[in-house]
Amino acid sequence: MAESEEELKSFLMKVKEKSEKVGLKLNIQKTKVMACGPTTSRQIDRETVTDFILGGSKITADGDCSHEIKRCLLLGRKVMTNLDSILKSRGITLPTKVHPIKAMVFPVVRDGCESWTIKKAER
Repeated sequence: MAESEEELKSFLMKVKEKSEKVGLKLNIQKTKVMACGPTTSRQIDRETVTDFILGGSKITADGDCSHEIKRCLLLGRKVMTNLDSILKSRGITLPTKVHPIKAMVFPVVRDGCESWTIKKAER
């Protein structure tokens, strides 16, 4: 995170130096930048992007994560569908049916929620 072009260049150089100390190579020419909020009139000499994937979650410049929330809910619904035979079984008690939901569905839906920004309409 940087608030100016100079700060960004300084940060990239520090990351490159630290990476090289542990045997990693950072190609600064391939590094891309995402600007959030207003930017200065000067252009940054890096390719700018409007979104990127971080830890499996899509981060956008405008902070909209409705698509990411919907994706996680759909994945949770898919897991529920896969558990259909267990959930519809009359031979399995309700408390036993709750365990796979807590262990398999909830983590899938919550995955990536640390990066979500939720609007009033989505609550």
